[in-house]
Amino acid sequence: MEVILLKDVDKLGLKGDVVNVARGYARNFLVPRRLAEEATPARVAELKKRDDQRARHEAQSHDQAREIASVLEQTVLRFDVKAGPTGSLFGSVTATDVVDELWKLRKVRVDRRKVGTDPIKRIGRYTIPVEVFQDVTVDVQTLVVPEGGELPPEEELAAMEEQERAESEAAAPEAPLEELEFLDDVETSEPQAAAGVSAEEPPADELEPAASEQRDA
Repeated sequence: MEVILLKDVDKLGLKGDVVNVARGYARNFLVPRRLAEEATPARVAELKKRDDQRARHEAQSHDQAREIASVLEQTVLRFDVKAGPTGSLFGSVTATDVVDELWKLRKVRVDRRKVGTDPIKRIGRYTIPVEVFQDVTVDVQTLVVPEGGELPPEEELAAMEEQERAESEAAAPEAPLEELEFLDDVETSEPQAAAGVSAEEPPADELEPAASEQRDA
């Protein structure tokens, strides 16, 4: 079944891609979560028309790319997002978000696959490389800001990230008591096994007197 992705989906595709997936996966997961919609001929044609219109604003030559790069060098993208107290996002800022914002602000079209960033999952200040044309790459300044607030200084951002790391490590589950007891049993039994000694049988030198007594008898 072919669907149109409404959002970036890890290991499947980017927003706007038409992908072929199992019917059950589409109906039970992608569509209910509004991650995709059925790729009807009308919707596919509509997307193609939109892409063709945007393609007119894509760099077609090295000189044109340099002009676009000079504009993007002076552009600062800002994403106001929902975030937790330690700066983690409820979601992420993706390459598709960057491309859509560039189109919204500057009416410049770039290939999403030429945006050099993994999904951003924390508030902060980022420099994102964007390849506008072959051998023409520009760094776009990007701010990921907590919704309804402003970005704290870098020192505070680092402290928030460290706090989250410490909380995550503290919350890591410990091995169950039964597992620890089992490990103790294994450790104490291994030296005996390595020496070839059984816990139920006495050493060979303790058996020899009994054997000699039998011969004397």
